[in-house]
Amino acid sequence: MLPTTAVGPRGQGNGALSPRDAARHTAGAKRYKYLRRLLHFRHMDFEFALWQMLYLFTSPQRVYRNFHYRKQTKDQWARDDPAFLVLLSVWLCVSTVGFGFVLDMGFFETIKLLLWVVFIDCVGVGLLIATLMWFISNKYLVKQQNRDYDVEWGYAFDVHLNAFYPLLVILHFIQLFFINYVIISDSVIGYFVGNTLWLIAIGYYIYVTFLGYSALPFLKNTAILLYPFALLIMLYLISLACGWNFTKMLCSFYKYRVK
Repeated sequence: MLPTTAVGPRGQGNGALSPRDAARHTAGAKRYKYLRRLLHFRHMDFEFALWQMLYLFTSPQRVYRNFHYRKQTKDQWARDDPAFLVLLSVWLCVSTVGFGFVLDMGFFETIKLLLWVVFIDCVGVGLLIATLMWFISNKYLVKQQNRDYDVEWGYAFDVHLNAFYPLLVILHFIQLFFINYVIISDSVIGYFVGNTLWLIAIGYYIYVTFLGYSALPFLKNTAILLYPFALLIMLYLISLACGWNFTKMLCSFYKYRVK
């Protein structure tokens, strides 16, 4: 078995949870436990979260296998430890401050940029994508013979976080070293380097997202999650032909938003 949520009723005589245990395994109880642990840093496993971040670049399949192990040991597919989210937030803050420094923003402009990136780009967009993927996967991708299981919303959000981290490192860290001296220049090499980094980052997001849902044996036709690759490559080629610099456009947008 892999990440699922049993939704069908089970009798007490065939291994079902008691009412008391079932109450502790509801979505609300799991969410409360997760949020409560945000206040106890000593209880978070930051070393394991760092391990996951490393393998999201080198072997993301191993990260998803860990969700299976968590179900076996803790009866929960989604993360119960917010350490990954905390470290991701730290990386996001540090990289955004670096972004503001590279773009020569003032203190208050950098704070506005940080708030925008955290609450809009990461949290807001993440909630939207996770909810959309949760709905699509349960509505259209679940096999007929597995109606007793569905994709957890928490798992869908974890898939987004897994895919967002490599994108963050590529666009908010690696790209910083090339923005002022290469990317935002008006030369061909500028928008080639910038747009190529965007291609790699978004492509990696799509791939890691695909791995997350293809790991679920009760889903069908998960290969359609790779179809956006065709549109991505098409936009990439069009941008090179038209001299459209994605990074330069993004920098102008951020500067406009923080004024």
